[in-house]
Amino acid sequence: MDMVRLDSPPELTMPIGEAMFSQRATRRLDPDRPVSDAQLQIILNAASKAPSGGNTQPARCLVIRDRDAIHEFGKLYFEAWWAKRRDAYGWTSKADIPEDSVYRLPALLADEMVNAPTIILVYSEPSGVAASSTFPGVQNLLLAARALGLGSVLTTLHPQVMERVNAMFEVPEAMEFHCCIPIGYPRGKFGPTSRRPTSATTSWNRWGQPPPW
Repeated sequence: MDMVRLDSPPELTMPIGEAMFSQRATRRLDPDRPVSDAQLQIILNAASKAPSGGNTQPARCLVIRDRDAIHEFGKLYFEAWWAKRRDAYGWTSKADIPEDSVYRLPALLADEMVNAPTIILVYSEPSGVAASSTFPGVQNLLLAARALGLGSVLTTLHPQVMERVNAMFEVPEAMEFHCCIPIGYPRGKFGPTSRRPTSATTSWNRWGQPPPW
């Protein structure tokens, strides 16, 4: 397949620092504000520019725009989200989630996925570097979405639903699933976010040795 050169689009004018430092997981998206085809092309082009091992470019994206398909997928995502919580903690409903649990906010996405304007499922062709050559592109995708004023969040599925998801969208059996990304205009605001200081999460020269800041 012939390679093509992609220049930076004029729509991506947000400084990279602003995009990175104001990006956040957006789980509540506005179903009445569609994402345009042009915006999706920019986002996917940005993803394609990420490096991959040996320039193999194994990542493949499935963009879901059909409302009926999103609604059906959203029901499978709901099942998948709770299957994970069931396996890990024995939870089967919101009533089981402790008040102080970090999962109370992510649980919103289980309800909200059916309303996402667009969903991107990220796969890769079989490759020894599939994941490591796919996720750099995913981060490019998320940052490009932020620069366009769109919210997104990276999430996964559960083996309980994968066969049905792949059958629904006629995904070839050999493809390896990596993540699911709903995209749309946020019902809410971007950033700022709070994070642990890197002085507490970084070792310098040897494990446990603090960095010089």
